[in-house]
Amino acid sequence: MRIIAGSGRGRTLVAPKGTDTRPTQDYVRESLFNILLRNVPDAKVLDLFAGSGALALEALSRGAQYAVLADSGAQAYASILRNVETLKAQDRAKVYKSEWQTTLACLAAEKQRFSLVFLDPPYRLEGIETIFMRLAELSLLEKDALVVAERARGNEPMLDARFEKTDVRRYGDTEIYFFVFHGEEKSHAE
Repeated sequence: MRIIAGSGRGRTLVAPKGTDTRPTQDYVRESLFNILLRNVPDAKVLDLFAGSGALALEALSRGAQYAVLADSGAQAYASILRNVETLKAQDRAKVYKSEWQTTLACLAAEKQRFSLVFLDPPYRLEGIETIFMRLAELSLLEKDALVVAERARGNEPMLDARFEKTDVRRYGDTEIYFFVFHGEEKSHAE
């Protein structure tokens, strides 16, 4: 696994050992970032369930302002720290070793807001919609923030009108959903 483009291009990343994480394959990441081209420069990135941190670190390499990477797994956390060091991104990356609920609560207390969010939870995790709702409730999303969610094929998140699905891409048994956060729910009269 490597950084595909930008200032860190070609740098090798380490992935956690075992089957608890499934790193996004290089060709999928390259396709994803071709889609995100305009969203990455100066972005404030949140990578929840970061695994190796490859998505956030690719964004930093391509000009994102800063990134928060979070994962509760000890091996994932160690891999993320090592990869942040490999990219020399310590001044633009903050790493949390905690469950997603705790991470979001800490970020809300710090009054953080993000323009680009990656959600790649374990496929067995039910109720990804709850994560979207907490991001909104805790005011962690800027208006028109882009939330990118990776799911097993056929598990589309069902969200309210604050989140507009703008695209979906399929890669084998994986689907990547793109949602834009519009803020408060629109009334039916509009």
